[in-house]
Amino acid sequence: MTAANAASTANAVSTAAGGAAGAGGPAGAVTGVLLSGIVGSTAYGLAHAGSDTDRLGVFAAPTSAFHGLHRPAESHVTTDPDTTYHEAAKWCRLALGCNPTASELVWLPGELYEVRTALGDDLIALRGRFLSARRVRDAYLGYAGQQFRRLRERGGGPSSGGAAPPGGSPASGRAAKHARHLVRLLEQGTRLHLTGRLEIRLEDPGRVREDGERIAADPDLGLEFLSRAEEVFDRPGVLPPAPDEPAVEAWLQRVRAAHWDGPPAGCS
Repeated sequence: MTAANAASTANAVSTAAGGAAGAGGPAGAVTGVLLSGIVGSTAYGLAHAGSDTDRLGVFAAPTSAFHGLHRPAESHVTTDPDTTYHEAAKWCRLALGCNPTASELVWLPGELYEVRTALGDDLIALRGRFLSARRVRDAYLGYAGQQFRRLRERGGGPSSGGAAPPGGSPASGRAAKHARHLVRLLEQGTRLHLTGRLEIRLEDPGRVREDGERIAADPDLGLEFLSRAEEVFDRPGVLPPAPDEPAVEAWLQRVRAAHWDGPPAGCS
């Protein structure tokens, strides 16, 4: 381990039990975690008694692992518990595309982070540099449109309107979940367009649940939400036309320098 790598690791902090990178906690077997936290319904304020706890993180593979025949794994995903860790370069590509799920990580409320390192804090500081107007529009409208299509495929009606309470049918729970995500994505995306900030914790989760239940019962209502969001995106916003890729590249190069572990034994 280099001195820079050791310093980065020493700066890691855990705000939940077992949160240290690679120590068998939420990060599990993933090593080199730079930043991780709790995302999804818990972060939005939409969690209920049956909700899963979703975790997302960024890790750095050893730099020497990129120099052989086979590249290191770019993602580690588990479902029990629900965790996703992306290698730093992959996460950057997703965030440069304004992927709503990946982008959440650098906009979380402070108390939801479980692992933070110096490089992770640098990534949070760069979060605005990943944004661009067209990609935000395309990503958030695109993901919301996916939720709408899933609702239409399932059909509507009163049986689809529940918010998945204990004992509710799986089909009705999935419909309500798709509808809530549609409302959430449009709300977060339009605010991001207008303010330059991704607000993870919803201002009024109860209203989002209610809107989701109405749309789950009558999926065609989703078209109204999509149309209103398109009108907002058509108005001037505050986001730049392109992301700041040189700043992102400079951060990634610092990551590679910090995680350089030297050539294999026997090589000169």
